[in-house]
Amino acid sequence: MSVEFKKEFIEWIKTIVFAVILAFLISFFITPTIVRGESMYPTLQNSNYLIINKTAYWFSKPSKGDIIVFKSHIKDENGNDKDLVKRVIGVPNDHIVVRDGNVYINDELQSENYINGDYTDGDVDIVVPEDEVFAMGDNRPNSFDSRAQEVGTVNIKDEIIGKVVVRLYPFNEITNF
Repeated sequence: MSVEFKKEFIEWIKTIVFAVILAFLISFFITPTIVRGESMYPTLQNSNYLIINKTAYWFSKPSKGDIIVFKSHIKDENGNDKDLVKRVIGVPNDHIVVRDGNVYINDELQSENYINGDYTDGDVDIVVPEDEVFAMGDNRPNSFDSRAQEVGTVNIKDEIIGKVVVRLYPFNEITNF
């Protein structure tokens, strides 16, 4: 082998190793997901491509209004825990009441201009436990969320995968959250 070929070969190996390490690091901190269903309409639609920051809650807590992806206890068709995309409505120690189509947090009627319609069905009266959040979809009539006993509140450490930070697709709707 010639010296030039060896140098070129080593440069290629360095580039490939660097690319693999970079890809691993990026996938450790962020991950993509695709929205399945209409539970977050009008904010998100079916087949939207999202980027999730998996480190968002390592050093801070979720805030009201954050859109999160979390593991539910609902099984998908393969028997795995289903990932859900929802909006944080209540944080630890918030008193959430859903009554007569309205949402109250700590006795304050919420003005939720991001939801589909103006009615939230359900009968909820709960104080959000420590280290958990209460999450609902923006399309309230078509969202299986914390209002349902099967979903319930979401554990911050064990169930939240990350915070939605960017909608990448469709390209004409790229949005930072």
